[in-house]
Amino acid sequence: MQKISLHLIDYIIIISFLVVTLYVGFRFARRQTSLKSFFLAQGRVPAWAIGMSLLATLISSVTFLAYPGTGFTSNWILLVQGLMVPVVLLGTIWFIVPLYRKVIGLSTYEYFEKRFGAFARYYSSLAFVLRQFSSMGTVLFLLASALDYMIGGNTMIMILIIGLIIIAVNLMGGIEAVIWLDVFQGFMLFATGIICLTVILFSTDGGAPAVWQIAKANGRTGFGPYDADLTRLTFLVMAINGAFYAIQKYGTDQTVVQRYLTAKTDKGAIRASLMGILLTVPVWMLFMFIGTALFAYYQQHSLPEGIRAEQVFPYFIATKLPVGITGLILSAMISAAICSLSADLNSLAAVGVEDYYKKMRRNLPDKDYLKAGKWTVVISGLIAIGIGALYINAGSEGVLGIVFTLYAIFSGGIVGIFLLGIFTARANRQGITIGIIACILFTAYAFLTSTRIGTGEEKHLLLDLGDYNFKHDKLMLGVYSHLVVIVVGYIASLFFPKPVLDKNLLYSGWKEARKNGQKERVALRAV
Repeated sequence: MQKISLHLIDYIIIISFLVVTLYVGFRFARRQTSLKSFFLAQGRVPAWAIGMSLLATLISSVTFLAYPGTGFTSNWILLVQGLMVPVVLLGTIWFIVPLYRKVIGLSTYEYFEKRFGAFARYYSSLAFVLRQFSSMGTVLFLLASALDYMIGGNTMIMILIIGLIIIAVNLMGGIEAVIWLDVFQGFMLFATGIICLTVILFSTDGGAPAVWQIAKANGRTGFGPYDADLTRLTFLVMAINGAFYAIQKYGTDQTVVQRYLTAKTDKGAIRASLMGILLTVPVWMLFMFIGTALFAYYQQHSLPEGIRAEQVFPYFIATKLPVGITGLILSAMISAAICSLSADLNSLAAVGVEDYYKKMRRNLPDKDYLKAGKWTVVISGLIAIGIGALYINAGSEGVLGIVFTLYAIFSGGIVGIFLLGIFTARANRQGITIGIIACILFTAYAFLTSTRIGTGEEKHLLLDLGDYNFKHDKLMLGVYSHLVVIVVGYIASLFFPKPVLDKNLLYSGWKEARKNGQKERVALRAV
């Protein structure tokens, strides 16, 4: 397919954006004099900025390209996962945030060690590392696909440039630079999304009513199917998966929990979390509906043959928008990738120093840990660029499949560990270890007996056990892995002594402290 040529003005806008991105890194470089400053900004960031940062952290090229691509080819069922986030978290964020701010220093997985021992910490942190690298590969692949189609040239060189910019921003400005870039990107997301949707609606013959009618007539609206079949993608499967996704992302993910720690106060962290949650869902909806509107538009207009779903939105941007606006929106797409990858890189470095380097090299001066953190940023960034190169050359069925396989086998059950840790005082280290082992075995069985390899009609299961194969939808695999840890971990804990725990590690401890605080305030008012 012939590449699309951008105007010189569009290139100038894109280059200017990249220069501004580097400037932000330089702007905050002088403040990065300690480990806490580099990774936590020492409370210098206001709550509203942290909320925008949470939004940008969860929005990447996946949202900018994959959501419109999904909306173009199907209905809105994949939105159900995102819609479950506020449903679950509006009832839990009140105690998750202060709990972490009280019991950990930097790494989320420090909580897992305090509650269940070192094995739980290393299992959960390794799962995080594998997930981050695999997701960074996805972001780079989607960005490369769009840039290659819209700009042409050597895609790998463009990815290398963007990767080095991400490393430089993190290296110089730390988490503070990342957060303020996120703020800028958050505003760009809303602005560019609204501009694109408005243009599509006004460009479609009949406007918004016609878009809705065409989409509805072709099955591009709604969240169905609504039956209770767990063997295929249904509303129920997405809702269940979304509930666990919400807890895993906001309760156990370092990129999110690290934002809680940068706020000045517990109330500020909670406000930031609520802001991030309530802004993210509308953005997901906006970009999904852009895909729906594009489907209606291209029912009335022609598309080049061979264009993939994730390339439809970039094609529209490059061919239907005015000069300058195209460059602005492409800059927003690159910004989405940079901000998401910067957050991933900073959190990877935080986990690398706190969970591994500090364990190997104890009682070093803070400046040595800061230096180790910066080296971790560089190494992790280069690995991410390498994974992106593999993904670009091999595609989703190639070498990167190994990374996803490792993540599928070893990252299950994290939410189960977290829920047992917070809500029951009976669960102990021995029981959770047994639960994790059972989870790994189950996840390996489910993955191997449900994954086909090969080409065309020659695909065969990695492990075929006939009637005993895992037959439910792949998204349920993650749900079941958490349930295995909960059930097996709790039952196994009953065979070992009840642990002696710090009350701050439990929901009941937070509830008791809150009740005592209310009594003290009432007593003070009475005096």
